[in-house]
Amino acid sequence: MADPKLSLSAARPTPPSRMKHYFTLILLLVLIWLSARGTDSSLQELVQGFPNMLELLREMFPPKWSYLDNILPAMLETIRMALIGTTFGAVLAIPMALLCASNLTRLKWVHYPFRFLLNLIRTIPDLLLAAIFVAIFGLGPVPGILALSVFSLGLIAKLTYEALEAIDQGPLEALTSTGGNWIQIIVYSVIPQIQAHFMSFTLYTFEINIRAAAILGLVGAGGIGHYYEVTLGLLEYEKTSMIILFTLALVICIDVISMKLREKLL
Repeated sequence: MADPKLSLSAARPTPPSRMKHYFTLILLLVLIWLSARGTDSSLQELVQGFPNMLELLREMFPPKWSYLDNILPAMLETIRMALIGTTFGAVLAIPMALLCASNLTRLKWVHYPFRFLLNLIRTIPDLLLAAIFVAIFGLGPVPGILALSVFSLGLIAKLTYEALEAIDQGPLEALTSTGGNWIQIIVYSVIPQIQAHFMSFTLYTFEINIRAAAILGLVGAGGIGHYYEVTLGLLEYEKTSMIILFTLALVICIDVISMKLREKLL
C-alpha cells in the first residue's frame, strides 16, 4: 500500500520560479538607466531643480480669483469645441469602425487599408493637427474643432472596432441564415450589442477632449489655451493657477457626470 505522505508530496505542485520576475526587474532597470543616459537626465538635476519648483508654486498662490471673469468665456468656448469635435469624430467613427472590423468586413483588401489609415490618424498628435489646421484656416476655434474631430475619430473608431470583433457571432449567423443582408445584420444584430460600449467610448473621448482643448490655444486654435500662453509669457503665475484650478474643477464635474452616465449605459 502506497504511503499517503509520499502521494501527497507527489501531487503537490512545484512553485513557479521567480527567475522570470527577477529578469524582468533587471531588464526594466537597465532600460530606465539607458533612457536616462540617452536623454542626459539624472536624479541630481531633479534634486537641484526642486527648490525652483517650490518657488514657482509659491508664486502661483494665492490664485487671482478676480481673473475668473476674464477666462469664463474662453472656458465655455473650450467646452463647445470639445463637444462639437467629439460629436463629429463619433459620427465619422461609425463607418470607419465597421470597415476595420474583420468579422464584419471580411475582405482583407478593405479592412487592412482602413486600419492603416486609422493608425495614421492616431499617430499625429492633436497639437500638431491643430497647428496644421491653423495654417490652413487661420486662428480661431475652427482649427481646434477640426483637430479634436480627427483625434476623436481615431480614438473612438479604434475602441469600437476592437469591441465589434468581440461581439457574439450567434445573432449575426442567425440573421444571415434567414437571408438578412449586410445592412440588416448591422442594424438588428450588431448595433444592439455595441451601442452601450460606443456611447461609453464617446463619453470617455469627450473627457479627454476637454483636457486637450485646453492647450490647443497655445497654437492659436481658440479656447482657454490662449490664456495659458499669455499668463505664462507675462510671468503672471497667480492667473495661471486660477486657470488650472478652474479647469480642474470643470474636468472633475464632467468626469463625475460621465461616470454616472456610463454606469447607466453599461
